[in-house]
Amino acid sequence: MVNWQVTAMTIYCDAVADEVTVLVYKDGTAKCTGYTKYGEPGQEVGVRLKKRSRELKRNIDCRGQGCSLVARYRDKLLAEERNR
Repeated sequence: MVNWQVTAMTIYCDAVADEVTVLVYKDGTAKCTGYTKYGEPGQEVGVRLKKRSRELKRNIDCRGQGCSLVARYRDKLLAEERNR
């Protein structure tokens, strides 16, 4: 049984070339603030995404829920809880 509600870790994400916070919830779901800022569809996000891509001179490739960084962190936390 998980003894916490939510846990978070801030990391540097190469996909968006920025620091993001990965949140993992008690039920095993996870999300990343980088996706909210750079990957989630919407007009404001689209403008930010294009501006950031121009600044970096490359396309930003935020994978959202399919991101391996998010999955690894979530899996690591849940494995640690199972091994307690």
